[in-house]
Amino acid sequence: MPLLGPADPLPHRPRRVLVAGTSGAGKTTLAARVAAALRVPHVEIDALFHGPGWTRRPSFEADVHRFSAEPAWVTEWQYGAVRAHLAARADLLLWLDLPRRRVMRQVVRRTLVRRLRRQALWNGNVEPPLWTVLTDREHIVRWAWNTHGETAARVRRLLVERPELTVVRLRSREEAARWANGPLRESVTARP
Repeated sequence: MPLLGPADPLPHRPRRVLVAGTSGAGKTTLAARVAAALRVPHVEIDALFHGPGWTRRPSFEADVHRFSAEPAWVTEWQYGAVRAHLAARADLLLWLDLPRRRVMRQVVRRTLVRRLRRQALWNGNVEPPLWTVLTDREHIVRWAWNTHGETAARVRRLLVERPELTVVRLRSREEAARWANGPLRESVTARP
């Protein structure tokens, strides 16, 4: 199947949806919106992965296999240990392919807000002190910068591995909104 854009109709009503993109691109926001439109569960994969103290939860992979065995769900496409499994189960992949400058603005703003408000994230974790962006190679801001191009390579490989998979490329928040209000809504209201 060719790569679809924000105005292209979907060939079917999606049931198992992955949202791909760089950290900070808006995957979780879009995943929640898609899940609400489809009336299916949104499983925030970060909540399954991160245990207290930012440690990996021992049940992560089992939890992913459990929810992905269900007939309908939406989640973010990340974490190498489960990425292939999720891709094999999905019937739609949404690719948030935002420019690096846009992603960096979003991830920096989000990180600042979360840290300054001491916002509790998954399992009570909070963003580390802001100065750790200089010392921690895996700080989310550095991670977003360093891994920005990796999603495109993953999507290209997936298009070869699963040519039947519907993949929609969205290059801005505006395109994502246009797609959600257009092709997604149309797939939901279309009669089977």
